[in-house]
Amino acid sequence: VQLQASGGGSVQAGGSLRLSCAASGGAWTFVEYLMGWFLQAPGKEREFVAAISPSGANTYYRDSAKGRFTISRDNAKSTVYLQMNSLEPEDTAVYYCAAKPHVKSGSRYSIKEYNFWGQGTLVTVSS
Repeated sequence: VQLQASGGGSVQAGGSLRLSCAASGGAWTFVEYLMGWFLQAPGKEREFVAAISPSGANTYYRDSAKGRFTISRDNAKSTVYLQMNSLEPEDTAVYYCAAKPHVKSGSRYSIKEYNFWGQGTLVTVSS
């Protein structure tokens, strides 16, 4: 199973970016997984940003992302997105997508519950 993240880049504060994460390979079924986005700022631990249920009906966000970021998914394309608006310098980080089996118990906010990870895409926000 491979998760390929893309869409990162450099923007000024107040700008927008849309991250994508395409899943491929293996015998897995995309719709059996909750998909999440995490960030890792320089010198810091990886942190939860947002997650979306397998059907897309339910979404979850860290407090700082609420109202600015929107997670969505296209199950036909096995792709999850993170639309980021009103970006702030504090959003600068490497962003990772990840997949958690929906049948697996455990917190959707916890890194250890996710089985598969993308390679990360760098987002840099300048003031």
